[in-house]
Amino acid sequence: MPSFMKDLSIRRRSRHSVKTAETRTSSGNTSGTEATSDDPPPSKSSSTLGSIFDRQSPPTTLSSQKSRSSSYLPGLNSNGNGNKTPPPVPLGSRPRVPSTQGSRYSLVGMPSQSNESVPRQAPATSPLSPRVTSVSDGSWVHQKVLLISGECADLQRPIDGTMTVYHHQETFPPTQWPVCDSHFKALVYLQPGPNRLRFDFTSPKLSSSNGQMQVHSSCMNINFLPLISSPPLQLCILIARDSPETFDAVPERIRKEGNGLETAIRKFRMAAYLWQAFTAEQMYRNGFGRRCYRYEEEWQPGSLSWKDVESGHMRNEAKIHVIRLKQTLKEVRDLDLAQQYGPANRKGDLFGIASEAVRAYFGPRPGQRQYVSCMFLDAHWDKKVGTVRAHAALGGGDDSIKLAIFGSHCLQSYPSHVEEVVPAFTDCTRTDTDYVANDCNEGGSNWEAANIGIGAHLHETGHLLGCPHQESGVMLRDYVRLNRTFTCREPYSTRTKLQGLRLCEPKDECAWHRLDTLRFRVHPCFQLPTDQPMNPDASLQVWTVDNGTVLITAATGIAWIELFPEGDDECYHWIEYLDPTNPSGSPRQITLTEQTIREKLPENKRKRKLKLKVFSCGGGEHEVADFSRLASKEGKIKLPDGRAGFRSSKLGFSQMDGSQPTQVVLGSCQKPGRLLLSIRVYHGQSLDGMEFSYEDGGSDLFGKRGGSPGGSEFVLDTRRGEMLLGFYLRAGVWVDGVQILTSTGRRSAVFGNAMGGSGHTLIPPRGYSIAGVYGSSGPWVDGFGLIITR
Repeated sequence: MPSFMKDLSIRRRSRHSVKTAETRTSSGNTSGTEATSDDPPPSKSSSTLGSIFDRQSPPTTLSSQKSRSSSYLPGLNSNGNGNKTPPPVPLGSRPRVPSTQGSRYSLVGMPSQSNESVPRQAPATSPLSPRVTSVSDGSWVHQKVLLISGECADLQRPIDGTMTVYHHQETFPPTQWPVCDSHFKALVYLQPGPNRLRFDFTSPKLSSSNGQMQVHSSCMNINFLPLISSPPLQLCILIARDSPETFDAVPERIRKEGNGLETAIRKFRMAAYLWQAFTAEQMYRNGFGRRCYRYEEEWQPGSLSWKDVESGHMRNEAKIHVIRLKQTLKEVRDLDLAQQYGPANRKGDLFGIASEAVRAYFGPRPGQRQYVSCMFLDAHWDKKVGTVRAHAALGGGDDSIKLAIFGSHCLQSYPSHVEEVVPAFTDCTRTDTDYVANDCNEGGSNWEAANIGIGAHLHETGHLLGCPHQESGVMLRDYVRLNRTFTCREPYSTRTKLQGLRLCEPKDECAWHRLDTLRFRVHPCFQLPTDQPMNPDASLQVWTVDNGTVLITAATGIAWIELFPEGDDECYHWIEYLDPTNPSGSPRQITLTEQTIREKLPENKRKRKLKLKVFSCGGGEHEVADFSRLASKEGKIKLPDGRAGFRSSKLGFSQMDGSQPTQVVLGSCQKPGRLLLSIRVYHGQSLDGMEFSYEDGGSDLFGKRGGSPGGSEFVLDTRRGEMLLGFYLRAGVWVDGVQILTSTGRRSAVFGNAMGGSGHTLIPPRGYSIAGVYGSSGPWVDGFGLIITR
């Protein structure tokens, strides 16, 4: 008797099912064998026997490693003993039969998928069944399209074949993926909640004695939890005011799939889901779980499967915003705007055009930052000039709009549906430059053009998310091998003039740099519901203290420090403090010396001028232009009362015309000491100066008396012992605004431009107090820092 039938008798069958079973038993068995008590009732469907809601989960045989993707959802994954448990059965639902069967099977022949009344056979286990190694059974993920990889058959005797993915309750059409040398990669479409997936492996080299194709199957459970509490990455297509709404494509492509706006939307959407699947897998490999950004989605005719397009099936898929520009086609295709055209003088203007259009479309208010990745549909290959018009690859933005832009000149090579992903990345058709561009001479065939288009746009989206250029990975030009992430075998490359890899392993694939994944880990778009709300963080500061020691403080914890010896444009050396599973456990204060920092560098770089960039777990960033100068005696002063004072790192660039150093030591550190009564701030749309007034009628001026006449006064309540605690500054190149913080928790208004620059909180570390302020002043204050003392 099969093992999964042992507990069959505990199921309470309805009167109708009993009658049906009795009727079928009396009428005989069509196969010539009599029904016995060990046989399952014919009225029971296979979906009941293999339900993911069984009270006993089948043994996990699909992963060779423990999943880290569900570590932040322990309450949803395990019981007190650490064992995975399925979701609870809702009240009022039909009882389920416990299942003790394994999750890998071998079938001879495949039952019809269209006839739901035909029960699937109870298969036997097979060592040739697919084994998913990239994700564990029962894991939680947060993206709709999941990238998986694994093995089939015997790795000692590798064979090729095909793996078919059957999705949960057949809510998405089955998809087929090649198996190369017993390895496979596939994209799986997930429904919100638990998903029961089946993988069928077949190969013409494996046949049964009766000549039928053998099917070796395995199943696994994946839980999909959509994220709606983090800001989405918006996807936009920009079209000129009088655009024909078409993109470049060869005539054959136009006949087969068209080159209109609807086709562009499908291709851009599919490319975006590839970005997401790739990024989530990279985050997992770097130890941060399967976290990723999300897209804004809407209920619309599905396009992730070609069958959805034919049938008009509705799905919740990524929304592609179509924004019409106020510029004409002639204006956006002006050669003077083309980034790749050498003589062009306005190569960055397309970014401004896109930014203006996106800002008008989304209308962000202060504090409502938008993250937007755009494609210019009207990009056009001009063969006569030898450049792509209406195209620029740029990423960046300001506090309200983070933006990436790219052209559509490679769009014809993109896949439109999940079923086209492997064909798109293995299509060796040569690029016909009579109709389409060979971008940077690295897109000589269709699959290479897909790499360039999808990958370079992802590179610019990386800039949008805060990533600079790196020594390797996507933020260099690693995307020229993006295809290896989604395929196991690589075709001939016109770029390298070599035959591609026979087997693409993880070490051969495209990747995000480690520093990119660290940035993503603390980025608001990558936050999970279980994460503490730590962004934005203005508390990160660097302080000079005794004996050449430097303190770094951040209320949310210090994540990592990047080291830049003079001559290094990209970061090659860094120190990590971030706990991948528990950022709140990262240190809130660390102590550095110049010796310990320089020991982290190679011998030939230790004597160079050293720049530091410090990052907090809350997304804060602080730059120290010259660490040696900060840690040296220049950062130490002698106060009038004899105590030692220490300068913090300075905000602002101190580079304005006529900028001069300025400094004020507060009365509490003077001889005799004076009680601070009030602070008068002089400002307009930036900080001009501050005047500190004392009980003896005297005052000290930092900066100058400018801006609004009389300035704005903030009076301390000295009767309650209120003292100056610190400042909150808005600063960039200069100081835009300042807010006064006191020991009683009071805050003044932000004097100056409350939205200018970025926010920074200056409060001395524990055991220290404010002794004064220093910086520089030109037309207004363009440098500001604290002097602290014990």
